[in-house]
Amino acid sequence: MTTFKDIGISKPYIKALKELNIINPTEIQAAVIPILLEAETDLIGLAQTGTGKTAAFGLPLLHSIDKNKNEVQALIIAPTRELVQQIQKQLFKFTKYIDGKIFAEGVYGGEKMDVQMRALNRTTHIVVATPGRLLDLVERGAVDISNVKTLVLDEADEMLSMGFKEDLNKILKYNTSNRKTWLFSATMPQDIKSMIKNYMDPNAARVEVNKNALVNENISHHYVQTNIKDKVNMIIRILDKRKDDRGVIFCRTKAGAKTLAQQLQHEGFAVDVLQGDMQQKERDKVMRAFKNESLQVLVSTDVSARGIDVNNLAFVLHHQLPEYLDYYTHRSGRTARAGKTGQSIALIIPGEMQKIIDIQSELGITFKEMTV
Repeated sequence: MTTFKDIGISKPYIKALKELNIINPTEIQAAVIPILLEAETDLIGLAQTGTGKTAAFGLPLLHSIDKNKNEVQALIIAPTRELVQQIQKQLFKFTKYIDGKIFAEGVYGGEKMDVQMRALNRTTHIVVATPGRLLDLVERGAVDISNVKTLVLDEADEMLSMGFKEDLNKILKYNTSNRKTWLFSATMPQDIKSMIKNYMDPNAARVEVNKNALVNENISHHYVQTNIKDKVNMIIRILDKRKDDRGVIFCRTKAGAKTLAQQLQHEGFAVDVLQGDMQQKERDKVMRAFKNESLQVLVSTDVSARGIDVNNLAFVLHHQLPEYLDYYTHRSGRTARAGKTGQSIALIIPGEMQKIIDIQSELGITFKEMTV
């Protein structure tokens, strides 16, 4: 079994990892860390969420920071505020036992600009940011990224599907000559390929984690045949059977998500909704309740679910199948994280069987029919 020591991580970091119960490197960590520690290289990592990417890029990044230089040396860009906060928190925990201090600052929308500007005035070595807010701060002269040695793009495909293409292109145009770029993505749409071509070294290292498994192999996939008017009853029966399990139910529209959440609350389930019209404060409140387990189930739209990273989710339920295949990967990837198993259950109505067949062949997975 490979250890963190084998792949070059120094003792203080290993001690902090042990405390976080991270004992052996995951597949992506074992593949990526030695490359990034040993060589000044661009890197393209193909990996699902929940595979341990934060430590895979975070540990080599921390090793590369010069603590004596009071300048922003690294930039990590991620799609959602939740993910930014999570990455920043992990970096902080990784550095618990090192000599000296490495300062990482998180910036994202939905917070007061002046508060973030003041925070960036203090010593900052690493900025973790969502694309829009970072660009705002750069254009206002509140953060100087001209000395950035490493730029990490985490969940690049999610950022593009959320409409951040222009922002990312502007950020990538800064200081290209003396910078390494590490890009992580679960899928490789055309836009990402052109980004790689335009802004990265053609000899960039490439790492693919379990190449054939576009979808995490610890997830079992099921479909339930029903019709439109029976859907809500079907969901109630499924939840009744899973009284102790937590999960996420996906709806295609904001209105659909709201209505379903109300119907389930009415039936006495501990359920709340995440959707695009919510204020950030409400969203945070719902996420807190879900994380501390006072909520059992979240109903969410695809975009609102970005950045949900909660361990021990037993299932994902698709009220409708998503429009895009990538979304199926992102949705089902919310369960079975950190080595656990999980179920992905799709409700299908007459005429939708073909969709199941398409998803199977495209993603290389097998659905089993489930009767409730």
